[in-house]
Amino acid sequence: MDYSSIITIEPGKRGGKPCIRGLRITVYDILEYLASGMTTEQILADFPELTREDIFACSAFAADHERLITPAPAPTPPSSPRRASR
Repeated sequence: MDYSSIITIEPGKRGGKPCIRGLRITVYDILEYLASGMTTEQILADFPELTREDIFACSAFAADHERLITPAPAPTPPSSPRRASR
C-alpha cells in the first residue's frame, strides 16, 4: 500500500512523529489502539475524521519500518573454562 499521501511527518506537530493526513493523530496512537484490542470500527467511531484506509496505512507504515530494523547478532555461547596445565 502506498501510504505516502496519508502518513505525514511535520517537525512542529506531535514532536515530528508520523501522523495521519496532517492531523494530530499519530501512527503510534492507532497501532496502540489496535494492540489493545480495539477494532477498526471502534477506532472509526471514536475518530470520525479517520477512514479505514488511514488505519490500513498505519499498519503498512509500521510493517515497512519493521522491515528496516537490523536484527541483533545472535548471542555467542559462553566459552567453556580451560583447565590449568600442571
